[in-house]
Amino acid sequence: MKPIATLIACMLLAWNILQAQDIHFSQIDVNPVLLNPAYSGFFDGQGRFGITYRNQWASVSSPFQTMTATAEVALKRRRYQQDGLSLGLMAFNDKAGTLGYGTTAANAILSYYKSLAVGVILSGAIEGGLGVSGFDPTDATLTDPSEQFSTHSVSYSLLGAGLALFIQPNDDFYLKLGASGRNLNQPSISFLGDPSIVLPRRYSIYARAEYRAWSDVAIMPLAFVQIQANNTETVVGADAKWFLAEGMNDITTFSAGAHYRMRDALYINATLEHNAWLINLSYDINLSKLIPASYTVGAIELTAIYRLNKQQKLRPKAMPCPII
Repeated sequence: MKPIATLIACMLLAWNILQAQDIHFSQIDVNPVLLNPAYSGFFDGQGRFGITYRNQWASVSSPFQTMTATAEVALKRRRYQQDGLSLGLMAFNDKAGTLGYGTTAANAILSYYKSLAVGVILSGAIEGGLGVSGFDPTDATLTDPSEQFSTHSVSYSLLGAGLALFIQPNDDFYLKLGASGRNLNQPSISFLGDPSIVLPRRYSIYARAEYRAWSDVAIMPLAFVQIQANNTETVVGADAKWFLAEGMNDITTFSAGAHYRMRDALYINATLEHNAWLINLSYDINLSKLIPASYTVGAIELTAIYRLNKQQKLRPKAMPCPII
């Protein structure tokens, strides 16, 4: 096989193994719109803006790096929060390896939520966007320099949808449930024009509860399952949240926890939330078969989120509803 064809074939094989280069974050629900498009609109105030950076496998020469930016705005909300419409935007870029192999994509999200009963909210969303995947052939070494790459990038469209349910029977407990599907159109991602090489559909289900066990402390268990092609990711864990301040002008909490991604990694995280700002830092400890190469070094993630709220006075509440 010619050198170019060999290199591209190897890259396509790696693409399939790595779940077709779909972005991946350990901070499952810190910026919830990354988890499920239906969570676009589940926020206090008029808007929410976030940035997430992930650096994975820093022990290797060219680690995986991912950057994501999100923006969400409330388009319309009826009185008493009976229902509402939200618009979201999500853009990301990831790169890996000495050839800078990665993806740049942007999605627009339209979500609608409706109150089904007191303390019960259902949200649904659709999303669509464009993606470009490719590599930089500049640093490629070929045995026959006269050969050239016919193409080193491919563009495609993306479609997704999601549902989310929020249940809060009282001020001491809430439950969030969600299910989503992304890459529903299974776009072709072949550099060789092979229609059988596609970006597989990615499905996820999610559950997060928060129970205020003591006056200043809440327990937050989490379960998450994601399936793409023949790959399954399962995460279980829990966080503890301390309510440091709950005044009219100051709401401050600190959370910390540990989560286990089965047969892959243990990650720990800490979150500081102060009024409109939320900052989260997490670290993956690699427990997979890559330990000999990674030396247990997994990934570090940092997220910053800002919520836009025109109201100057903050109403203290035991469990902050994502909308009201």
